[in-house]
Order: sequence, then structure tokens, then C-alpha cells
Amino acid sequence: MGRSIVDAPGDTGVAAAPAGAPPPSRAAFAFIFVTVALDMLALGIMAPVLPTLIVQFEGGAMAEAARITGLFGFVWAAMQFICAPILGALSDRYGRRPVILLSNFGLGIDYLVMALAPTVWWLFLGRAISGITSSSFPTAGAYVADVTPPDERAARFGMLGAAFGLGFIIGPAVGGVLGGIDLRLPFWVAAGLSLLNAAYGFFILPESLPRERRVRVPWRAANPVGSLKLLRSSPELVGLAAVAFLYYVAHEVLPSLFVLYTQYRYVWSERQIGLALAIIGICSTIVSATLIRPAVKRLGERRALLAGLACMAAGSVVFGLMPTGVLFLVGIPFAALAGLASPAMQALATRRVGATEQGRLQGALSSLRGIAMMLGPVLFTEVFASTLHWGGARGSGIPFVLAALLLVAGAAVAHRVTRARA
Repeated sequence: MGRSIVDAPGDTGVAAAPAGAPPPSRAAFAFIFVTVALDMLALGIMAPVLPTLIVQFEGGAMAEAARITGLFGFVWAAMQFICAPILGALSDRYGRRPVILLSNFGLGIDYLVMALAPTVWWLFLGRAISGITSSSFPTAGAYVADVTPPDERAARFGMLGAAFGLGFIIGPAVGGVLGGIDLRLPFWVAAGLSLLNAAYGFFILPESLPRERRVRVPWRAANPVGSLKLLRSSPELVGLAAVAFLYYVAHEVLPSLFVLYTQYRYVWSERQIGLALAIIGICSTIVSATLIRPAVKRLGERRALLAGLACMAAGSVVFGLMPTGVLFLVGIPFAALAGLASPAMQALATRRVGATEQGRLQGALSSLRGIAMMLGPVLFTEVFASTLHWGGARGSGIPFVLAALLLVAGAAVAHRVTRARA
């Protein structure tokens, strides 16, 4: 039981930086930016149609479809929780590149399974596979930490957020159009993009972790519970972990309910949903690409974190209370400014661990997010399903108000635990 995950001798065959060589920087970050953007493009393409396909499998029963959507989110997050720290630890030993490549290939296979799914339970299997293969996103974060000086990490994490946003600008709009043709077509396109991304990474993506910086990681540190122990290494890191948890839970309200909520309350079509998701992506990308660096420089990481949490809370209130679809859109700029929070939070956390622990830190944060993502979809979809029975259209916005309360609590914790370094 005490064996290291790297007991097996030998090399992976993956090219790495020569000993003593500095890690790649701008070019390497450009490669990881494109890799993440293609991953998110594939995910964004299927976002407008997956809940609709579940509703179709359930014969139009919205409340039951909402509960199944929550179950899907739970399983996806459970796979993240189990697999992310393992992949993070493997990347600390064998390098970031092989983990990212295997993930991209696995996502392509997953989307093929979902494209061919004959029942809702085949979709369920696809979401489980996706949870495993998407666990490489923390490795992308560790890659950024490898190639970026500490003072520039918040901005780079923000650019990585821009890659996420870029995928969600194009992806949902394309997915909405493709879904209008055939609900299965977006899954085929997503599979092609993920397999193309795997090929791109195989030929282009360099390794970011030199051999001399790779470490042996015990199995106990790579399991989900063991990985969380790293977050207890300092009081401030404990507090930041609590903030991250509340933020991650609240963040789940949009991916869990956006499609079902806007279909039910505003009677939006797949095309309208895809367009709205694209608008969210545009606003998020503008924030990530242009505002994070000056905001962190002017406000500092602490105040940028607090501002992001406050804006996201305001956006959630707007989403939950506005009676028309046009007024719902008013909340999007506020929600986009939440992009200030996560990069600042990650940058603050990376300063509190050593250079050889960055992969484990990202894996631990991803495990924490996995717990939140297991709780969030079930919590918000269950509240939504319950309100359909007694609250009608007005009550259906309650999950967004609940998310706002969680964010206010997170801001209060962040204000307290980061005050010493303000």
C-alpha cells in the first residue's frame, strides 16, 4: 500500500527538456492555450443539446430530466474527484505532456459513445468517461505554473480562462445550429475536434517539466482524500480552499440549469440558448484576456478575488429574479466579471506551495472542485425540480439566489483569511 506510483523503471518515451534547460515559456503557453481552447470548443458544442436530448429520452418530463441532469453532473464530478489527483501526481512524475495527450484522445472516444447512445444510460456512461478524461485540466494549470514566473501567474491563468471562454464563444453557437439540424450532430463534431486536438498535441506540444524537477509521489498523496491534505499546509491555504469550495459550488448553477431554466422560464430554442451561451463566452473572454492583468496590477490578487466573487453574486441574483429573457441577459456582464476571482485565487494558492508541489496543488484544488461539482448539480437541479411543483416560473429562479448567497459567504471568508497579506 505504501508503494510509489512511479516504482516501475524506465522512461515514457515522451520528449522532455534536457537537464538544466529552462522550461519553455511563451511558445509553450501558446500551445497549451490552443489545446485548452480546442477542448472547450468540443465541450461547448454539445452544451446546448445534451439537456435537450435527456428531455427527449424522458418523453418531455422537465422535472425528471432536471434530476437526471443533476445525476449526470454528480457522476462527472465524482470521476473528476477520483482521477484528478492521480493524474496530477502522474504529471509531477512523468511530465504534463503525456497526461494531456491521453486525456484528449479519451475525450474523443467519449463523444463518439455519446453520439451513438441509444438510451439515456449510454449518455450516463459517456459522462462518466468524460469525467475521467477531463481530469487533465488541472495538469494544464500545472503546465502554466511550470512555464510562468510567480508574479505573472494570475495573468496567465486569466489567459487560460480566455481559452475556456473562446471555446464557449464558438462552441455553443455552433452547437445550437448543429443541434437544430440533428441533436446527435454536435457530438460527432466534438469527437472530431478532440481527436484533432490529440494529434495537434502529439506533434506540437512540448514538455514543460524538466526531468530534474520530477518527483516520486506516494499513492497516499495521489488519492482524492490524501491530495486534500496539501491544502491544510497553512491557515491561509485552508481559508482559500474554503473560498474555492464555495465558489465552485455556486459556479455549478449555470452549467447545471442554464438550458433547462431558459427553456422553461423564457421558452428559448436551442439556437437562442447557443447564442446566449456564446455571449457569455464573449464576455468571459474579454474579461480573461484584457481585464485580469490590469485588475490584478491595480487591485492586487486579494481585491481582485473579492471583486470577482461580488460580481458573480450580483449576476446570479439577476439571473434568478428577472422575469424576461432580455432582462436575464443583463446579468451576463456581472457573471463574466467573476473571471477575476479564479485566477487570483489560484495565484494566491500557488504562492503557498513549493515548485515541486504545483501539480499536486492543482490536483488537490480539482479534487475540491470535484466535491463541489458532485454537490452543486444535485443541489441546484433538485431545488429547481421542486420549485416547478410549487413555485412555477417565478420560483424557478431560486437556485440562482441560493448561489448568490454562497458567493457572499465565500467573499466574507476570503476577506478574513487574506487580510494579513493585504
